[in-house]
Amino acid sequence: MSACQSCGTALTDGTRFCQSCGSPTELRSDVPVSAIESAVGVAVMPPPREAGSKTMDTNLVGALTYLAGFVTGIVFLVLDPYKSNSFVRFHAFQSIFFNVAWVALWTVWMILSAVLTPLTAGVFGLIALPLMLTFTLAGFGIWIFLMYQAYQQKLFRLPIVGKFAAEHAGVRL
Repeated sequence: MSACQSCGTALTDGTRFCQSCGSPTELRSDVPVSAIESAVGVAVMPPPREAGSKTMDTNLVGALTYLAGFVTGIVFLVLDPYKSNSFVRFHAFQSIFFNVAWVALWTVWMILSAVLTPLTAGVFGLIALPLMLTFTLAGFGIWIFLMYQAYQQKLFRLPIVGKFAAEHAGVRL
């Protein structure tokens, strides 16, 4: 029994490709190729010329954690090569916490607007509309800024949610 050169998984005799990572195994020099072909029943293929890694760069993954809000944050916290990277974990947690805080703030604002607009005979609605547009643009700007900072490989920490993200990711800022 041998082990995979790439990931270290135990391989059975006659295995051409690792069941775990898919990388080709070394051909044994003491066994002729025709014996391997007849024993396994498949044609022997040469190993690929370039067995490059199938992972994305950490700066791209950090930016993608913000793309669809808390959904992509959770996805990159679960995906195997990225869940152990502290940079990706920090941005994933910050994305989750920022989006949860944003949705909570937006919900409170909508309830407040729905209650105060009829009570003030529409005056609060005239004030709330420009404020709502300003908050929306500010949230969009923060979202784009966080994606840009992650793409530049910077650990930009938001004032409140960034502290919690750093604690959960194990990052010291």
